[in-house]
Amino acid sequence: MESHGEDLPPPPPLPPNAEPIKAESADDLPPPPPLLPIKPEEAKKISKPKRALIARPGFGKRGNPIQLVTNHFKVSLKTTDEFFHHYYVNLKYEDDRPVDGKGVGRKVIDKLAQTYPSELAHKDFAYDGEKSLFTIGALPQINNEFVVVLEDVSSGKTPANGSPGNDSPDKKRVKRPYQTKTFKVELSFAARIPMSAIAMALKGQESEHTQEAIRVIDIILRQHSAKQGCLLVRQSFFHNNPSNFVDLGGGVMGCRGFHSSFRATQSGLSLNIVSTTMIVKPGPVVDFLLANQKVDHPNKIDWAKAKRALKNLRIKTSPANTEYKIVGLSERNCYEQMFSLKQRNGGNGDPEAIEISVYDYFVKNRGIELRYSGDFPCINVGKPRRPTYFPIELCQLVPLQRYTKSLSTLQRSSLVEKSRQKPQERMSVLSDVLKRSSYDTEPMLKACGISIAQGFTQVAGRVLQAPKSKLEMVKIFSQGMDVGISTTSFCRGLLELVWWTDGQL
Repeated sequence: MESHGEDLPPPPPLPPNAEPIKAESADDLPPPPPLLPIKPEEAKKISKPKRALIARPGFGKRGNPIQLVTNHFKVSLKTTDEFFHHYYVNLKYEDDRPVDGKGVGRKVIDKLAQTYPSELAHKDFAYDGEKSLFTIGALPQINNEFVVVLEDVSSGKTPANGSPGNDSPDKKRVKRPYQTKTFKVELSFAARIPMSAIAMALKGQESEHTQEAIRVIDIILRQHSAKQGCLLVRQSFFHNNPSNFVDLGGGVMGCRGFHSSFRATQSGLSLNIVSTTMIVKPGPVVDFLLANQKVDHPNKIDWAKAKRALKNLRIKTSPANTEYKIVGLSERNCYEQMFSLKQRNGGNGDPEAIEISVYDYFVKNRGIELRYSGDFPCINVGKPRRPTYFPIELCQLVPLQRYTKSLSTLQRSSLVEKSRQKPQERMSVLSDVLKRSSYDTEPMLKACGISIAQGFTQVAGRVLQAPKSKLEMVKIFSQGMDVGISTTSFCRGLLELVWWTDGQL
Protein backbone atom coordinates (compact mmCIF):
# COMPACT_ATOMS: atom_id res chain seq x y z
CA MET A 1 0.00 0.00 0.00
CA GLU A 2 1.33 3.40 -0.95
CA SER A 3 1.82 6.09 1.67
CA HIS A 4 -0.46 9.12 1.54
CA GLY A 5 1.80 11.33 3.69
CA GLU A 6 2.80 13.39 0.64
CA ASP A 7 -0.86 14.22 -0.12
CA LEU A 8 -1.43 15.93 3.26
CA PRO A 9 -1.24 19.77 3.41
CA PRO A 10 1.64 21.35 5.39
CA PRO A 11 0.91 22.64 8.94
CA PRO A 12 -0.02 26.32 9.29
CA PRO A 13 2.90 28.70 10.07
CA LEU A 14 3.37 29.90 13.65
CA PRO A 15 2.73 33.60 14.37
CA PRO A 16 5.94 35.60 14.97
CA ASN A 17 5.04 36.54 18.58
CA ALA A 18 4.08 32.96 19.76
CA GLU A 19 5.92 31.53 22.81
CA PRO A 20 5.96 27.83 23.73
CA ILE A 21 4.21 26.85 26.99
CA LYS A 22 6.53 25.33 29.58
CA ALA A 23 5.33 22.46 31.77
CA GLU A 24 5.24 23.37 35.43
CA SER A 25 7.77 21.58 37.66
CA ALA A 26 6.90 19.99 41.00
CA ASP A 27 8.33 23.03 42.79
CA ASP A 28 5.94 25.36 40.99
CA LEU A 29 2.80 23.43 42.00
CA PRO A 30 0.77 24.74 44.92
CA PRO A 31 1.09 22.85 48.22
CA PRO A 32 -1.60 20.22 49.00
CA PRO A 33 -4.37 21.22 51.37
CA PRO A 34 -3.61 20.44 55.03
CA LEU A 35 -5.10 17.27 56.52
CA LEU A 36 -7.73 17.76 59.17
CA PRO A 37 -6.51 16.66 62.61
CA ILE A 38 -8.05 13.44 64.01
CA LYS A 39 -8.51 13.03 67.71
CA PRO A 40 -6.89 9.91 69.29
CA GLU A 41 -10.29 8.66 70.42
CA GLU A 42 -11.65 8.89 66.86
CA ALA A 43 -8.56 7.15 65.47
CA LYS A 44 -9.11 4.20 67.82
CA LYS A 45 -12.72 3.96 66.68
CA ILE A 46 -11.59 3.82 63.03
CA SER A 47 -8.71 1.36 63.44
CA LYS A 48 -10.35 -0.99 65.93
CA PRO A 49 -13.93 -1.83 64.96
CA LYS A 50 -15.95 -3.48 67.67
CA ARG A 51 -16.99 -7.05 67.11
CA ALA A 52 -19.53 -9.07 69.03
CA LEU A 53 -21.29 -12.39 68.68
CA ILE A 54 -24.68 -12.12 67.02
CA ALA A 55 -27.32 -11.96 69.75
CA ARG A 56 -30.13 -14.47 69.50
CA PRO A 57 -33.55 -12.85 68.99
CA GLY A 58 -35.06 -14.55 72.01
CA PHE A 59 -35.57 -17.78 73.94
CA GLY A 60 -38.21 -20.39 73.25
CA LYS A 61 -40.69 -21.36 75.96
CA ARG A 62 -42.53 -24.37 74.55
CA GLY A 63 -41.79 -27.89 75.71
CA ASN A 64 -40.64 -29.42 78.98
CA PRO A 65 -37.40 -27.94 80.37
CA ILE A 66 -34.43 -30.29 80.82
CA GLN A 67 -30.75 -29.94 81.78
CA LEU A 68 -28.28 -31.10 79.10
CA VAL A 69 -24.59 -32.01 79.48
CA THR A 70 -22.21 -30.85 76.73
CA ASN A 71 -18.69 -31.85 75.77
CA HIS A 72 -17.43 -28.40 76.79
CA PHE A 73 -15.40 -27.51 79.87
CA LYS A 74 -15.60 -24.03 81.34
CA VAL A 75 -12.44 -21.88 81.19
CA SER A 76 -11.55 -19.17 83.69
CA LEU A 77 -8.82 -16.52 83.65
CA LYS A 78 -7.07 -14.68 86.49
CA THR A 79 -4.48 -12.49 84.74
CA THR A 80 -5.45 -9.90 82.12
CA ASP A 81 -2.68 -7.27 82.19
CA GLU A 82 0.00 -9.32 80.41
CA PHE A 83 0.69 -9.60 76.67
CA PHE A 84 1.57 -12.51 74.41
CA HIS A 85 4.64 -11.61 72.34
CA HIS A 86 4.75 -13.23 68.91
CA TYR A 87 8.17 -14.03 67.37
CA TYR A 88 8.93 -15.23 63.86
CA VAL A 89 11.16 -18.33 63.90
CA ASN A 90 13.77 -18.96 61.20
CA LEU A 91 15.64 -22.27 61.47
CA LYS A 92 18.70 -22.96 59.33
CA TYR A 93 21.48 -25.49 59.21
CA GLU A 94 25.09 -24.47 59.73
CA ASP A 95 25.50 -23.88 55.97
CA ASP A 96 22.38 -21.62 55.90
CA ARG A 97 20.13 -24.24 54.32
CA PRO A 98 16.54 -24.02 55.62
CA VAL A 99 15.37 -26.78 57.95
CA ASP A 100 12.52 -28.70 56.31
CA GLY A 101 12.33 -31.91 58.35
CA LYS A 102 9.16 -32.56 60.36
CA GLY A 103 9.59 -32.69 64.11
CA VAL A 104 13.06 -31.15 64.03
CA GLY A 105 11.83 -27.69 65.00
CA ARG A 106 10.45 -28.79 68.37
CA LYS A 107 13.70 -30.55 69.27
CA VAL A 108 15.73 -27.46 68.32
CA ILE A 109 13.50 -25.08 70.30
CA ASP A 110 13.57 -27.38 73.36
CA LYS A 111 17.37 -27.49 73.17
CA LEU A 112 17.42 -23.70 72.75
CA ALA A 113 15.51 -23.23 76.01
CA GLN A 114 17.92 -25.60 77.81
CA THR A 115 21.06 -23.98 76.39
CA TYR A 116 20.25 -20.26 76.73
CA PRO A 117 17.93 -19.85 79.76
CA SER A 118 19.43 -16.54 80.97
CA GLU A 119 19.56 -15.01 77.46
CA LEU A 120 15.85 -15.83 77.09
CA ALA A 121 14.96 -14.42 80.52
CA HIS A 122 13.95 -17.93 81.72
CA LYS A 123 10.70 -17.67 79.76
CA ASP A 124 8.53 -20.58 78.67
CA PHE A 125 7.62 -20.91 75.00
CA ALA A 126 4.52 -21.82 73.04
CA TYR A 127 5.84 -23.08 69.70
CA ASP A 128 3.62 -24.19 66.81
CA GLY A 129 6.31 -26.43 65.29
CA GLU A 130 6.84 -24.20 62.25
CA LYS A 131 7.36 -20.43 62.10
CA SER A 132 5.63 -18.95 65.17
CA LEU A 133 6.74 -18.77 68.80
CA PHE A 134 4.93 -17.02 71.65
CA THR A 135 6.07 -15.87 75.08
CA ILE A 136 4.35 -14.15 77.98
CA GLY A 137 6.19 -10.84 78.15
CA ALA A 138 8.99 -9.73 75.84
CA LEU A 139 12.39 -11.32 75.32
CA PRO A 140 15.43 -9.14 76.18
CA GLN A 141 16.16 -8.49 72.48
CA ILE A 142 13.87 -7.69 69.57
CA ASN A 143 15.99 -9.78 67.17
CA ASN A 144 17.70 -12.82 68.65
CA GLU A 145 20.23 -15.17 67.02
CA PHE A 146 21.45 -18.40 68.60
CA VAL A 147 23.46 -21.49 67.66
CA VAL A 148 22.05 -24.84 68.84
CA VAL A 149 23.82 -28.20 68.69
CA LEU A 150 21.71 -31.37 68.81
CA GLU A 151 23.32 -34.63 69.87
CA ASP A 152 21.78 -37.92 68.83
CA VAL A 153 23.52 -41.11 69.90
CA SER A 154 21.10 -43.46 68.13
CA SER A 155 20.67 -41.46 64.95
CA GLY A 156 20.49 -44.58 62.81
CA LYS A 157 22.85 -43.20 60.17
CA THR A 158 24.10 -45.66 57.61
CA PRO A 159 27.74 -46.71 58.03
CA ALA A 160 30.12 -45.91 55.22
CA ASN A 161 30.33 -49.54 54.08
CA GLY A 162 26.54 -49.91 53.79
CA SER A 163 26.41 -52.74 56.33
CA PRO A 164 23.46 -53.42 58.62
CA GLY A 165 23.09 -50.98 61.48
CA ASN A 166 25.42 -51.65 64.37
CA ASP A 167 22.86 -51.57 67.18
CA SER A 168 24.53 -54.05 69.48
CA PRO A 169 23.12 -54.00 73.01
CA ASP A 170 26.62 -53.93 74.45
CA LYS A 171 27.18 -50.19 74.08
CA LYS A 172 30.48 -50.21 76.00
CA ARG A 173 32.17 -52.28 73.31
CA VAL A 174 30.86 -50.20 70.42
CA LYS A 175 33.00 -47.23 69.42
CA ARG A 176 30.22 -45.07 68.11
CA PRO A 177 30.74 -41.28 68.01
CA TYR A 178 27.97 -38.83 68.83
CA GLN A 179 26.08 -37.71 65.74
CA THR A 180 25.72 -33.93 66.07
CA LYS A 181 24.00 -31.29 63.98
CA THR A 182 24.38 -27.54 64.29
CA PHE A 183 21.42 -25.20 63.76
CA LYS A 184 21.05 -21.45 63.57
CA VAL A 185 17.95 -20.04 65.24
CA GLU A 186 16.65 -16.54 64.57
CA LEU A 187 13.78 -15.09 66.63
CA SER A 188 12.35 -11.81 65.31
CA PHE A 189 9.62 -9.84 67.07
CA ALA A 190 6.38 -9.80 65.05
CA ALA A 191 3.43 -8.64 67.17
CA ARG A 192 1.96 -8.16 70.63
CA ILE A 193 -1.38 -9.72 71.63
CA PRO A 194 -3.19 -8.56 74.79
CA MET A 195 -4.55 -11.21 77.16
CA SER A 196 -7.48 -8.89 77.82
CA ALA A 197 -8.95 -10.30 74.59
CA ILE A 198 -9.34 -13.64 76.42
CA ALA A 199 -11.09 -11.88 79.29
CA MET A 200 -13.55 -10.34 76.83
CA ALA A 201 -14.18 -13.77 75.29
CA LEU A 202 -14.99 -15.08 78.76
CA LYS A 203 -17.73 -12.45 78.94
CA GLY A 204 -19.14 -13.55 75.58
CA GLN A 205 -17.67 -10.56 73.73
CA GLU A 206 -15.24 -10.53 70.82
CA SER A 207 -12.51 -7.97 70.15
CA GLU A 208 -9.96 -7.40 67.41
CA HIS A 209 -7.42 -9.74 69.05
CA THR A 210 -9.78 -12.49 70.25
CA GLN A 211 -9.01 -15.00 67.50
CA GLU A 212 -5.26 -14.39 67.79
CA ALA A 213 -5.32 -14.88 71.56
CA ILE A 214 -7.38 -18.08 71.26
CA ARG A 215 -4.92 -19.34 68.63
CA VAL A 216 -2.06 -18.87 71.12
CA ILE A 217 -3.71 -20.94 73.85
CA ASP A 218 -4.64 -23.58 71.24
CA ILE A 219 -0.92 -23.78 70.37
CA ILE A 220 -0.17 -24.21 74.08
CA LEU A 221 -2.54 -27.21 74.17
CA ARG A 222 -0.92 -28.70 71.06
CA GLN A 223 2.58 -28.28 72.48
CA HIS A 224 1.48 -29.85 75.78
CA SER A 225 0.15 -32.92 73.95
CA ALA A 226 3.34 -33.18 71.86
CA LYS A 227 5.38 -33.38 75.07
CA GLN A 228 3.17 -36.26 76.22
CA GLY A 229 4.05 -38.26 73.09
CA CYS A 230 0.65 -37.96 71.43
CA LEU A 231 0.01 -38.28 67.71
CA LEU A 232 -0.87 -34.78 66.48
CA VAL A 233 -3.25 -34.25 63.58
CA ARG A 234 -3.74 -30.49 63.40
CA GLN A 235 -5.67 -29.70 66.60
CA SER A 236 -6.55 -33.35 67.35
CA PHE A 237 -4.50 -35.45 69.76
CA PHE A 238 -4.31 -39.24 70.04
CA HIS A 239 -2.86 -41.01 73.09
CA ASN A 240 -1.12 -44.38 72.87
CA ASN A 241 -3.80 -46.10 74.93
CA PRO A 242 -4.96 -49.58 73.78
CA SER A 243 -8.45 -48.89 75.13
CA ASN A 244 -8.81 -46.23 72.40
CA PHE A 245 -8.02 -48.67 69.55
CA VAL A 246 -10.60 -50.52 67.42
CA ASP A 247 -9.55 -53.11 64.84
CA LEU A 248 -10.83 -52.34 61.32
CA GLY A 249 -9.13 -55.25 59.57
CA GLY A 250 -6.39 -55.20 56.95
CA GLY A 251 -3.74 -54.16 59.45
CA VAL A 252 -5.56 -50.86 60.11
CA MET A 253 -6.92 -49.65 63.43
CA GLY A 254 -9.18 -46.80 64.37
CA CYS A 255 -7.80 -44.65 67.15
CA ARG A 256 -10.19 -42.56 69.23
CA GLY A 257 -8.73 -39.15 69.85
CA PHE A 258 -9.78 -35.70 70.90
CA HIS A 259 -10.13 -32.47 68.98
CA SER A 260 -9.17 -30.10 71.76
CA SER A 261 -9.56 -26.39 71.17
CA PHE A 262 -10.92 -23.28 72.84
CA ARG A 263 -14.21 -21.87 71.59
CA ALA A 264 -15.82 -18.48 72.23
CA THR A 265 -19.49 -18.95 73.09
CA GLN A 266 -22.25 -16.65 74.28
CA SER A 267 -21.70 -17.94 77.81
CA GLY A 268 -17.95 -17.38 77.61
CA LEU A 269 -14.84 -19.36 76.64
CA SER A 270 -14.93 -23.17 76.79
CA LEU A 271 -12.68 -26.11 75.96
CA ASN A 272 -14.23 -28.33 73.29
CA ILE A 273 -13.15 -31.99 73.37
CA VAL A 274 -14.32 -34.48 70.83
CA SER A 275 -12.10 -37.39 66.97
CA THR A 276 -11.09 -40.57 65.28
CA THR A 277 -8.24 -41.26 62.91
CA MET A 278 -6.81 -44.37 61.28
CA ILE A 279 -3.45 -45.79 62.34
CA VAL A 280 -1.28 -48.70 61.29
CA LYS A 281 -1.56 -51.68 63.63
CA PRO A 282 1.67 -51.79 65.67
CA GLY A 283 3.65 -54.98 66.07
CA PRO A 284 5.76 -57.29 63.88
CA VAL A 285 6.06 -56.17 60.26
CA VAL A 286 5.15 -59.66 58.99
CA ASP A 287 1.88 -59.65 60.96
CA PHE A 288 0.91 -56.31 59.44
CA LEU A 289 1.62 -57.55 55.90
CA LEU A 290 -0.40 -60.75 56.45
CA ALA A 291 -3.39 -58.76 57.67
CA ASN A 292 -3.01 -56.04 55.03
CA GLN A 293 -2.96 -58.51 52.13
CA LYS A 294 -5.37 -60.98 53.81
CA VAL A 295 -3.14 -64.03 53.42
CA ASP A 296 -2.32 -66.73 55.96
CA HIS A 297 1.39 -67.39 55.26
CA PRO A 298 4.43 -65.18 54.50
CA ASN A 299 5.09 -67.18 51.33
CA LYS A 300 1.88 -65.72 49.86
CA ILE A 301 2.87 -62.08 50.42
CA ASP A 302 3.07 -59.88 47.31
CA TRP A 303 6.35 -58.06 48.03
CA ALA A 304 5.75 -55.38 45.40
CA LYS A 305 2.57 -54.38 47.28
CA ALA A 306 4.40 -54.79 50.58
CA LYS A 307 7.07 -52.31 49.49
CA ARG A 308 4.43 -49.66 48.75
CA ALA A 309 2.57 -50.33 52.01
CA LEU A 310 5.70 -50.15 54.20
CA LYS A 311 7.40 -47.10 52.69
CA ASN A 312 7.97 -44.25 55.18
CA LEU A 313 6.63 -46.24 58.14
CA ARG A 314 8.76 -46.24 61.30
CA ILE A 315 10.08 -49.39 62.92
CA LYS A 316 12.09 -50.41 65.96
CA THR A 317 14.71 -53.11 65.55
CA SER A 318 15.62 -55.67 68.18
CA PRO A 319 17.53 -56.27 70.31
CA ALA A 320 18.73 -52.64 70.66
CA ASN A 321 15.26 -51.05 70.25
CA THR A 322 16.56 -48.43 67.78
CA GLU A 323 14.03 -46.54 65.66
CA TYR A 324 14.35 -46.13 61.87
CA LYS A 325 12.19 -45.13 58.89
CA ILE A 326 11.62 -47.70 56.13
CA VAL A 327 12.79 -46.59 52.68
CA GLY A 328 12.23 -49.88 50.85
CA LEU A 329 13.07 -53.59 50.63
CA SER A 330 16.18 -55.41 49.47
CA GLU A 331 16.24 -56.76 45.93
CA ARG A 332 17.24 -60.24 47.11
CA ASN A 333 16.24 -62.38 50.05
CA CYS A 334 18.13 -62.36 53.33
CA TYR A 335 20.19 -65.45 52.39
CA GLU A 336 21.45 -63.88 49.16
CA GLN A 337 21.65 -60.15 49.95
CA MET A 338 25.37 -59.39 50.25
CA PHE A 339 27.22 -56.35 51.63
CA SER A 340 30.82 -55.39 52.32
CA LEU A 341 31.92 -55.81 55.96
CA LYS A 342 35.20 -54.36 57.17
CA GLN A 343 37.16 -56.49 59.63
CA ARG A 344 40.60 -56.13 61.15
CA ASN A 345 43.23 -58.55 59.95
CA GLY A 346 44.77 -60.44 62.82
CA GLY A 347 48.30 -60.17 61.38
CA ASN A 348 48.94 -56.45 60.84
CA GLY A 349 45.71 -54.93 62.16
CA ASP A 350 44.74 -53.31 58.85
CA PRO A 351 41.01 -53.38 58.03
CA GLU A 352 39.99 -55.89 55.39
CA ALA A 353 36.66 -55.86 53.49
CA ILE A 354 34.85 -59.16 53.04
CA GLU A 355 31.55 -59.98 51.34
CA ILE A 356 28.94 -61.49 53.67
CA SER A 357 25.20 -62.05 53.49
CA VAL A 358 22.80 -60.25 55.81
CA TYR A 359 21.64 -63.61 57.19
CA ASP A 360 25.16 -64.82 58.03
CA TYR A 361 26.07 -61.46 59.58
CA PHE A 362 23.22 -61.55 62.10
CA VAL A 363 23.42 -65.30 62.82
CA LYS A 364 27.21 -65.80 62.94
CA ASN A 365 28.60 -62.36 63.81
CA ARG A 366 25.79 -61.14 66.08
CA GLY A 367 24.60 -64.48 67.43
CA ILE A 368 20.91 -63.76 66.72
CA GLU A 369 18.67 -66.68 65.80
CA LEU A 370 16.55 -66.08 62.68
CA ARG A 371 13.63 -68.46 62.24
CA TYR A 372 12.04 -67.46 58.93
CA SER A 373 13.70 -64.28 57.55
CA GLY A 374 16.15 -66.08 55.22
CA ASP A 375 13.66 -66.59 52.37
CA PHE A 376 12.21 -63.06 52.45
CA PRO A 377 13.52 -59.59 51.53
CA CYS A 378 15.23 -57.44 54.15
CA ILE A 379 13.94 -54.12 55.44
CA ASN A 380 16.03 -51.22 54.06
CA VAL A 381 16.35 -48.19 56.37
CA GLY A 382 19.39 -46.57 54.73
CA LYS A 383 19.92 -44.35 51.72
CA PRO A 384 19.79 -45.17 47.98
CA ARG A 385 23.57 -45.42 47.66
CA ARG A 386 24.21 -46.67 51.19
CA PRO A 387 21.49 -49.17 52.15
CA THR A 388 21.12 -50.54 55.68
CA TYR A 389 19.41 -53.92 55.92
CA PHE A 390 17.62 -55.70 58.76
CA PRO A 391 15.95 -59.14 58.68
CA ILE A 392 12.19 -58.68 58.63
CA GLU A 393 11.53 -60.65 61.81
CA LEU A 394 13.66 -58.22 63.84
CA CYS A 395 11.46 -55.24 62.86
CA GLN A 396 8.43 -53.99 64.78
CA LEU A 397 6.11 -51.19 63.65
CA VAL A 398 5.96 -48.43 66.28
CA PRO A 399 2.56 -47.22 67.58
CA LEU A 400 0.57 -44.16 66.50
CA GLN A 401 1.46 -44.06 62.80
CA ARG A 402 -1.28 -42.57 60.62
CA TYR A 403 -2.77 -44.72 57.87
CA THR A 404 -3.27 -42.26 55.01
CA LYS A 405 -4.56 -44.59 52.30
CA SER A 406 -8.27 -44.85 51.50
CA LEU A 407 -10.36 -47.35 53.46
CA SER A 408 -12.38 -50.12 51.89
CA THR A 409 -16.16 -50.17 52.18
CA LEU A 410 -16.04 -52.79 54.95
CA GLN A 411 -13.38 -50.86 56.87
CA ARG A 412 -15.38 -47.65 56.60
CA SER A 413 -18.58 -49.25 57.86
CA SER A 414 -16.66 -50.96 60.66
CA LEU A 415 -15.14 -47.62 61.68
CA VAL A 416 -18.58 -45.99 61.89
CA GLU A 417 -20.03 -48.88 63.89
CA LYS A 418 -17.15 -49.26 66.37
CA SER A 419 -16.68 -45.53 66.88
CA ARG A 420 -20.25 -45.17 68.10
CA GLN A 421 -20.43 -44.66 71.85
CA LYS A 422 -23.27 -44.48 74.34
CA PRO A 423 -23.61 -41.19 76.25
CA GLN A 424 -22.38 -42.54 79.59
CA GLU A 425 -19.40 -44.25 77.94
CA ARG A 426 -18.51 -41.08 76.04
CA MET A 427 -18.72 -38.98 79.21
CA SER A 428 -16.41 -41.41 81.00
CA VAL A 429 -13.87 -41.31 78.17
CA LEU A 430 -13.88 -37.51 77.99
CA SER A 431 -13.45 -37.15 81.75
CA ASP A 432 -10.58 -39.61 81.63
CA VAL A 433 -8.78 -37.78 78.82
CA LEU A 434 -9.10 -34.45 80.65
CA LYS A 435 -7.43 -35.96 83.71
CA ARG A 436 -4.81 -37.70 81.57
CA SER A 437 -3.96 -34.45 79.78
CA SER A 438 -3.10 -32.70 83.09
CA TYR A 439 -3.62 -29.21 81.70
CA ASP A 440 -3.24 -27.77 85.20
CA THR A 441 0.47 -28.70 85.12
CA GLU A 442 1.20 -26.84 81.86
CA PRO A 443 3.50 -23.91 82.81
CA MET A 444 2.27 -21.62 80.03
CA LEU A 445 -1.38 -22.02 81.06
CA LYS A 446 -0.43 -21.46 84.69
CA ALA A 447 1.50 -18.31 83.75
CA CYS A 448 -1.57 -17.06 81.86
CA GLY A 449 -3.77 -17.70 84.88
CA ILE A 450 -5.98 -20.02 82.80
CA SER A 451 -7.75 -22.87 84.57
CA ILE A 452 -10.13 -25.47 83.13
CA ALA A 453 -13.08 -26.86 85.05
CA GLN A 454 -13.16 -30.63 85.59
CA GLY A 455 -16.93 -30.97 85.16
CA PHE A 456 -19.00 -30.85 81.99
CA THR A 457 -20.79 -27.62 81.13
CA GLN A 458 -24.56 -27.88 81.58
CA VAL A 459 -27.05 -25.98 79.44
CA ALA A 460 -30.81 -25.65 79.58
CA GLY A 461 -32.83 -27.52 76.96
CA ARG A 462 -36.46 -28.23 76.11
CA VAL A 463 -38.21 -31.41 74.99
CA LEU A 464 -40.66 -30.46 72.23
CA GLN A 465 -43.79 -32.38 71.32
CA ALA A 466 -43.84 -34.55 68.22
CA PRO A 467 -44.85 -32.64 65.05
CA LYS A 468 -48.45 -32.93 63.89
CA SER A 469 -49.25 -34.15 60.37
CA LYS A 470 -51.92 -33.07 57.89
CA LEU A 471 -53.70 -35.61 55.68
CA GLU A 472 -55.30 -34.68 52.37
CA MET A 473 -57.23 -37.07 50.09
CA VAL A 474 -57.23 -36.64 46.33
CA LYS A 475 -58.99 -38.95 43.85
CA ILE A 476 -58.14 -39.24 40.18
CA PHE A 477 -60.23 -41.15 37.58
CA SER A 478 -58.13 -42.47 34.72
CA GLN A 479 -59.08 -45.07 32.10
CA GLY A 480 -61.84 -46.54 34.21
CA MET A 481 -59.60 -47.09 37.26
CA ASP A 482 -60.23 -45.51 40.62
CA VAL A 483 -56.76 -44.18 41.57
CA GLY A 484 -56.18 -42.29 44.82
CA ILE A 485 -53.24 -40.29 46.19
CA SER A 486 -52.71 -39.85 49.92
CA THR A 487 -50.46 -36.87 50.56
CA THR A 488 -49.12 -36.64 54.09
CA SER A 489 -47.44 -33.29 54.74
CA PHE A 490 -45.17 -33.19 57.80
CA CYS A 491 -43.85 -30.10 59.52
CA ARG A 492 -40.40 -30.77 58.08
CA GLY A 493 -41.74 -30.50 54.58
CA LEU A 494 -41.49 -34.24 53.78
CA LEU A 495 -44.04 -35.77 51.41
CA GLU A 496 -45.22 -39.38 51.50
CA LEU A 497 -47.24 -40.70 48.54
CA VAL A 498 -49.38 -43.84 48.86
CA TRP A 499 -51.02 -45.20 45.68
CA TRP A 500 -53.93 -47.60 45.49
CA THR A 501 -56.41 -48.83 42.86
CA ASP A 502 -60.09 -49.80 43.02
CA GLY A 503 -60.36 -48.10 46.36
CA GLN A 504 -58.09 -50.67 48.02
CA LEU A 505 -54.63 -50.10 49.50
